[in-house]
Amino acid sequence: MFFKSLRADINAAKRNDPAARNKFEIWLTYSGVHALSWHRFAHFLYKIHLRLLARIASQMCRFFTGIEIHPAAKIAPGVFIDHGSGVVIGETAEVHSGVVIYQGVTLGGNGKEHGKRHPTIMENVTISAGAKILGGFTVGECAKVGAGAVVLKEVPPHATVVGVPARVVRIRGERVDEEPDLTQDKTDPYLSEINALKERIKNLEENTGTKGSEENEDL
Repeated sequence: MFFKSLRADINAAKRNDPAARNKFEIWLTYSGVHALSWHRFAHFLYKIHLRLLARIASQMCRFFTGIEIHPAAKIAPGVFIDHGSGVVIGETAEVHSGVVIYQGVTLGGNGKEHGKRHPTIMENVTISAGAKILGGFTVGECAKVGAGAVVLKEVPPHATVVGVPARVVRIRGERVDEEPDLTQDKTDPYLSEINALKERIKNLEENTGTKGSEENEDL
C-alpha cells in the first residue's frame, strides 16, 4: 500500500510539473513527495495509537521539508505538493486525489469550530501559492483557488475563487461576477472645504462692508 501510494505521488508530480525530467529524480529530490511519504508513515502510527511517535515523525518531516502535516490528516494517493515550503495541513483536513498544492498554503481552522475544523479538498483542486483555506467546509472538485486568497466558506465545484476574503469569479470558465469598478473618485474633499470657507469669508466681508457704509452715512 505504501509503495502504491508513493508511485501515485510520483506520477502526480511528473504529470503536474513541467520541470520534472524523470521519476527517479522526483523520488530523490522533490520535498513534496518526501513529505507525503513521511506523512503516510506518521498517519499509520497515529491510527495504531502511537500518537507521540506520530507527532515526532510529523515534526521531523517539517524539519527536513518545511511542510507540516498533522498525522491525523487524510491525504489520498496522487496529491502533488509543489515546492512545498510553508505548507500547513491541519488535523481534520482531507485531501483527495489529483489535488495540487503550491508553497505557503494553509489548510487550517478558523478557531471557532470543534470537531471537523479543517477543510475537505475534493479531487483535482488547484490551490495556488499563499492561499489560506480556513474552516471545516468543502472545496468542490476541479476548483481553483487563486494565489493569496483567504477562503472562509464552501467553494462550489469547477469554481475559481480569488481575493480576501475569497469570492467566486468564474464557474467552468464562465464569469459570474462583474468586473470591479476601478473608477476613482476625483473629488478633493479639502478643496471643497476651502471653497466653502472662501465663500463664507466673502459673505462676511460683504455684510461687514455694507454695515460699515451705513454707519458712516449716519455720521
